[in-house]
Amino acid sequence: MTSNITLEVFRYNPENDDEPSFQSYAVPCNKDWVILDALNYIKDNLDGTLSFRWSCRMGVCGSCGMMINGTPVLTCAKFLKDYLPGPIRIEPMEHFPVVKDLIIEMSDFVDKLKRVKPYIIRKEEQPLSEGEYLQTPAQLAAYKQYSMCINCMLCYSACPVYGLEPEFLGPAAIALGQRYNLDSRDQGKKEREDVISQDDGIWQCTFVGECSAVCPKDVDPAGAIQRYKVESTTNWWKSVLMPWSDK
Repeated sequence: MTSNITLEVFRYNPENDDEPSFQSYAVPCNKDWVILDALNYIKDNLDGTLSFRWSCRMGVCGSCGMMINGTPVLTCAKFLKDYLPGPIRIEPMEHFPVVKDLIIEMSDFVDKLKRVKPYIIRKEEQPLSEGEYLQTPAQLAAYKQYSMCINCMLCYSACPVYGLEPEFLGPAAIALGQRYNLDSRDQGKKEREDVISQDDGIWQCTFVGECSAVCPKDVDPAGAIQRYKVESTTNWWKSVLMPWSDK
């Protein structure tokens, strides 16, 4: 027999409410249900006013990230049964303004993502007659891990530095910058370095490592940042000791 589990859901409409509150819902704890299924059950059967984001239900789109019992997760990837006997507290991701209920405002992340230019930049293009820009398996492996980022922003919600210093460029943006810096087809590394190596970039990171701990795709943004610190420091010393090397 299917038992019930209680969800304590964050409710807040900035247009009408002075303060956030929590509302409890009893939902069926079906063995194959994830938390997102329970939220959709509430929306469809108990309270149509509840607002939250979701899309693919397969851990690909990254839109259903929320705080579950204080930890940022994708709600499509966490089973209700793993939280028995409950209750399960569901909140919007930390460090972001709340639009309504479990929906956060993500403009800050999008703006920071744009700054690192997460796309291939070419100073010159080879003729079409030469075909594609080919890569070896080793060249692909150099950046593949960082290319797995789905922009879910869980790493921003877990990052204490971003919580204290909102101007911090952040884990995902820096990791995606590295993804293209390490791509053999790209020629925009210097443009990104001028952004990522600033005080609000890699040097804000104190290497807590929570960003990598919560990443659902094992991107390891903490590792990408530390790797970039080493490279940036090496480049600085080269510019001091061998200024002719950049010419």
